[in-house]
Amino acid sequence: MTPSKIVCIGRNYVDHIQELGNEIPADMVVFLKPNSAITTELIAFQQEPIHYETELCFIMENNQFSAVGVGLDLTKRALQSTLKAQQLPWERAKAFNGSALFSDFISLKGLGATACSKWAFQLSINENIVQVGHSDLMMYDTTAIKQSLTEFIHLEDGDIVMTGTPKGVGMVNAGDVFTIKLWAGKEYQDSHSIEAYMSNNTPLLTQQWLAK
Repeated sequence: MTPSKIVCIGRNYVDHIQELGNEIPADMVVFLKPNSAITTELIAFQQEPIHYETELCFIMENNQFSAVGVGLDLTKRALQSTLKAQQLPWERAKAFNGSALFSDFISLKGLGATACSKWAFQLSINENIVQVGHSDLMMYDTTAIKQSLTEFIHLEDGDIVMTGTPKGVGMVNAGDVFTIKLWAGKEYQDSHSIEAYMSNNTPLLTQQWLAK
């Protein structure tokens, strides 16, 4: 099923806001990517170096989140900085062809209520962990995101919602191996305990890409 659009939540993790030197917004930041942004390849350079942002993602069906995965919001960071400085929209830096890469999605059916409300994810590059995220750290949780979005935009079956990225964003380099993992059902206590949990428990989902 091809989504009609990808709906992205920006600045949803305080530590990511701080690492880019942005202000904490008074309301949820929302932007869109067209379905032409979806790619199956991780390309390191498109007119300029590409940066990665790892995000927890959901597919919509019958006005509910029906499946979960992990995606990369690929960004032309230098262009985005120029557009922001001029107070212009971000689409040229965020919605270009090949700017959205997704893992497989796993159905939420059969997962318990706790599993469906507690998500932990990780990005490793060349076996080095660079991003760790958890749904408990999001400024707007999945319920708030869905409620807010449906107040002003119709979400078609198959549409994908990207929920924002934690700290640790950076540049994609050709030849790097990107590995994403997803766990369900673990409450966040602190960074050390969640990283220990990830090390000792089999993820619900694992996927790799080789950057070209």
